[in-house]
Amino acid sequence: MPQRFGRPGLLGTIARTAVISGTASAVSGRVNRRMADRDMRQQMDAQAQQQAMVDQAAHQAQAQMAPPAAAPGGTDRVSQLQALAELKAQGLLTEQEFAAEKARILNG
Repeated sequence: MPQRFGRPGLLGTIARTAVISGTASAVSGRVNRRMADRDMRQQMDAQAQQQAMVDQAAHQAQAQMAPPAAAPGGTDRVSQLQALAELKAQGLLTEQEFAAEKARILNG
């Protein structure tokens, strides 16, 4: 069979069209996957940000509802007196300072 010169024949045109079409399909699929991945990441970021805001609001609400530190007159006085006695035993407080602080704790 003789060789043709010039424009490609019917089979050459069909082959070229198939290659171009396959390449276009592959590129289009890849672009679609990248866009879907990007959208998924954005969605996940938005959900994480929203969850962080919910957690922060819950933490603030919990902090506002927390009970007061120590009611006057309970075991807090006992622990203060014990700490005062330890300071006196270590020699860091004089008898007069100890008595004054003890009276302040008990009276007030």
